[in-house]
Amino acid sequence: MHRELHSIGRVGWLRAAVLGANDGIVSTASLVLGVASAGSSSSGVLLAGVAGLVAGAMSMATGEYVSVSSQADTEKAAIAQEKRELATDYDGEVQELTSLYMQRGLASELAREVAEQLMAKDALDAHAREELGLTETNSARPLQAAIFSAISFSAGALLPVLVAWLTPAPRVLLFIILSTLFSLALLGYISSVAGKAPPLKAISRITFWSAMAMALSMGAGSLAGQALA
Repeated sequence: MHRELHSIGRVGWLRAAVLGANDGIVSTASLVLGVASAGSSSSGVLLAGVAGLVAGAMSMATGEYVSVSSQADTEKAAIAQEKRELATDYDGEVQELTSLYMQRGLASELAREVAEQLMAKDALDAHAREELGLTETNSARPLQAAIFSAISFSAGALLPVLVAWLTPAPRVLLFIILSTLFSLALLGYISSVAGKAPPLKAISRITFWSAMAMALSMGAGSLAGQALA
């Protein structure tokens, strides 16, 4: 049996992992840079980084779980509706599936035959896939998304926290900026390879917008530090 493996099967966990890692790096680095730019002590900068790591990981996990659970609820409601329609109007559902195949280019007789054979095997699965676009590959998985988001956020946020901890105070800004940009470029490359997408586009996108976020955070921190001085 010939079996092909496509990167689209990774889209669920890949999206959550890349989003979590990117958010962990950028938000924590921006927080640390903002606090450092305000003239805070080394201990204050490190404390802000640790607090940002914990709060961000919990926020990402909660947000992903809630949003993907809402998607899962919508999918379940659509499946339940299809079950009712199959129970009350089976012939109408056969005709509906036939029409879908005809729109894709099959002749009416062949479309009817395909619809009847697929529905004879698993009518609900046939309609879920063809009418609703729901498959095992793209179905919502709230717990998986939450776990991947929390772990990836923590992994990303750990970098600026470690840099803030190990770097002498006078050089903390430079080291965090350089390490963050490098790690983001690496993340963009890894995500592009995993998703079989152009690496240069992914790297440019992730580093540009992340650099903008850090620059704005540093500016805000510096202004706040001057106002409170």
